[in-house]
Amino acid sequence: MYKLGIDLGGTNIVASVVDDNFKIISTAKRKTNCPRPAEEIVADMAAVALEAIELAGIKKEDIDGAGVGSPGSIDPENGIVVYSNNLGFFDLPLSKMLKEKTGLDFYLENDANAAAYGELLAGAGKGAKNFIMITLGTGVGGGVIIDGKIYSGSNHAGAELGHTVIAMDGEMCTCGRQGCFEAYASATALIRQTKQAMIKYPDTVMWDLVDGDIKAVSGRTAFDAMRKGDKAGKAVVDRYIEYLAVGIANNVNIFQPEILCIGGGISKEGDNLIVPLGEILAGENYARNIPNKVEIKTAELGNDAGIVGAAFICDLYK
Repeated sequence: MYKLGIDLGGTNIVASVVDDNFKIISTAKRKTNCPRPAEEIVADMAAVALEAIELAGIKKEDIDGAGVGSPGSIDPENGIVVYSNNLGFFDLPLSKMLKEKTGLDFYLENDANAAAYGELLAGAGKGAKNFIMITLGTGVGGGVIIDGKIYSGSNHAGAELGHTVIAMDGEMCTCGRQGCFEAYASATALIRQTKQAMIKYPDTVMWDLVDGDIKAVSGRTAFDAMRKGDKAGKAVVDRYIEYLAVGIANNVNIFQPEILCIGGGISKEGDNLIVPLGEILAGENYARNIPNKVEIKTAELGNDAGIVGAAFICDLYK
């Protein structure tokens, strides 16, 4: 048998058929084209789902579970997207709408939670019961797994790990608070920090890396400069990792998972990120004297994590 997962994003709708070994068999996608009416987006979701099934060379009857990872606050028990500002959804009965269009029973979960669940099943968290995934992108996303199940709080809005404060009265966050983890450790924050350093140090090699165009700065710029021996680039990276370590240490001390994994583009820095993080956390972990230490890893599934997690969400709610 097979499962079907849909990763619903503000840019793309991606659907895949996944086998019982978590291998993606087929994939179909369309542009989300926001903003537009929810009914049109759902119609495209259904079309992409059916296309993925056709591409896999199977029938709908071969699908024994289907799920969606969606941005926003999700009520998984009732199959409702309570609110998604990126998509303009409000109290949308997405599961019911998709079943009407496809004949399949769909289960819903927040996209970050779905990605964490995917990594738990088939990636960096494989074998763990207690697991956290932190994704460093435009913001800081997070997913928390406790005893093999997704934790989302009493109101389905829990585990917003990026919106815990690490610097009182600090940088303004998009959520309206000041000093959030996201405001210091997201890729967006790293780009801002890199630009500030470039303005302060006009002789830094970072200017050469972007051909003199500060608008071309990315999350890789400071790391690339560090590798070239640039002091300003190294200072940006060191400070960024210190911010990241504060937020991660907070989550380690609250949850003490077996594994905490870091995803997103910045995670591709690998040991340049994980090794110094580990050195800082060795002193910041409250349980540092206990033999069973939290393992810090980079995510393994990339963009497939959300698809795999969404496809197997049904196992949590059937």
